[in-house]
Amino acid sequence: MVVGTLELALRLNGVRSLKDKRHLIRGLIEKLRRDFGMSIAEVDDHDLWGNATIGVAYVSANAVQAEFVLQRVLELFDQNPEITVDPCVIDIHRS
Repeated sequence: MVVGTLELALRLNGVRSLKDKRHLIRGLIEKLRRDFGMSIAEVDDHDLWGNATIGVAYVSANAVQAEFVLQRVLELFDQNPEITVDPCVIDIHRS
């Protein structure tokens, strides 16, 4: 079993309120859960409307698949013009 993790530090461009932030983040999180079947949640910066920290975990049978899926998640956040992604690291843990 392989567990891949990713912590994303995001800057939210053009977000003017916590309501805007939650709308943007909640939509992305729900899409990723639905599309990839992963665990994903906002894990920090809850009360800061211009920032968000997202934690992602994905379980797979092999490291290649886990890294591919987490890289795709990173790309989806990075492609959104309302979001700037700070540098992050994908961690792969084998058990």
